[in-house]
Amino acid sequence: MKETHLRIVGTGRYIPETIITNEDLEKMVATSNDWIVDHTGILTRHKAVGEDTSDLATKAAQNALAKANIDKEMIDMIVVATFTPDMKVPSTASLVQSKLGLNHRDITCFDISAACTGFIYALQAAAAYVQSGMARYALVIGAEVITKMVDYTDRNTCILFGDGAGAIIIGAGESNQRALFYTASEGDIDDALIVKEHVSMNGRKVYRFAIEAIKKAMYKVLAYYHIGMADLAKIIPHQANSRIIESVAESLQVPLDLFHMNIEKYGNTSAASIPIGLDEYFDTHPKVAGERIMLVGFGGGLTWGSAIITI
Repeated sequence: MKETHLRIVGTGRYIPETIITNEDLEKMVATSNDWIVDHTGILTRHKAVGEDTSDLATKAAQNALAKANIDKEMIDMIVVATFTPDMKVPSTASLVQSKLGLNHRDITCFDISAACTGFIYALQAAAAYVQSGMARYALVIGAEVITKMVDYTDRNTCILFGDGAGAIIIGAGESNQRALFYTASEGDIDDALIVKEHVSMNGRKVYRFAIEAIKKAMYKVLAYYHIGMADLAKIIPHQANSRIIESVAESLQVPLDLFHMNIEKYGNTSAASIPIGLDEYFDTHPKVAGERIMLVGFGGGLTWGSAIITI
């Protein structure tokens, strides 16, 4: 692992207005509100109507720029984590560049596809550019319109996913603003979690994988820093299933409230879930110098990863 130094300049999010409730799903497939809540913790999820992934990403970016109070002309790089791009080419990041009105700028733009771990992968890549001086300010976005990939006759998956986008703007940090990343992958040849026409998942296998992957990712960065769970102000995990987060908290013997959770509102928004959660956290908790925040996720690939960011 290589240590970098980065500064969080601003964060933002965008959630589509249309809501899909558990009661709505009861009318589509053989399920119930009680079953969904008991097994996933989800009450509602949002659906993009007349909006593509690049639209959600752009609105999250605009929200982050407004909160950071910086000129968009200062952005040198845009990275979008998504597995639901508008199209194969051009990249969603390039479309965001255009929609932000930055086509006149020479900006590095690309997408990263690492499923639900995608935002951590994207942030790691952007941090390397900023650390090296190749970019002054990088805009990193996790954005998904998963509802267009959901089979609403498959009750195992349609209850889980929603649409949304989260964004973060980073710049070079001081020596005390340390950031460490750990990412890994294991080729999924057993089709545990894949997307062809629709999302397909072996729920039991993914559940078992997720708990161990999250714990491993957390231990890796903590061990590198030689710090403990008590040194973390907050953990922003990928929001896949409340039972997964509860199992991890119980296994690690840490209070559940150390984890930021919002899955009841949004469901699983894949690469968008961590930046959405981070933005929510900063909206309710002012940045405190020296505070350490952990980001941790897992997803298709199979992929997993974590980061510790020092404010």
